[in-house]
Amino acid sequence: MFKQILTMKAKKSFGQHFLNKEQIAQDIAFALNQKEAYDAIVEVGPGKGMLTKYLMEHKMHQLKVIEADRDMVAYLTQHYPTLFPSIIAEDFLKVNLSEVHQGSFALIGNFPYNISSQIVFKMLEHKEQIPEMVGLASLLSSRLIAM
Repeated sequence: MFKQILTMKAKKSFGQHFLNKEQIAQDIAFALNQKEAYDAIVEVGPGKGMLTKYLMEHKMHQLKVIEADRDMVAYLTQHYPTLFPSIIAEDFLKVNLSEVHQGSFALIGNFPYNISSQIVFKMLEHKEQIPEMVGLASLLSSRLIAM
């Protein structure tokens, strides 16, 4: 199974596109700049954890990840065992954010391109709870710029 996970390809059904450049992942992780405004970071669609490993360096914030792909949940559990209690194996769009974290949190991720717009709308519905969001998919970014 381990070899199978290493060779996994992005699944179109989940809109996956994996980060594969360390510098981009690090830049996204450290783009959070309102750190005093929340006590947790929630990552959407961590996949193989390229961004997650840098988010784990934010020691003053609790990290939670929401991943719908069961294969990726298994990968994260195996490669980031300390993260295990904070892995939420759910579809972000269906999860109750108040149950994910009681207080305020930053929302971050290399968002799946097929739900990027819905992620933004959900964030806006919970704007009192989410003071900062970083890591928009490039497709969504170009849509927002065009508006």
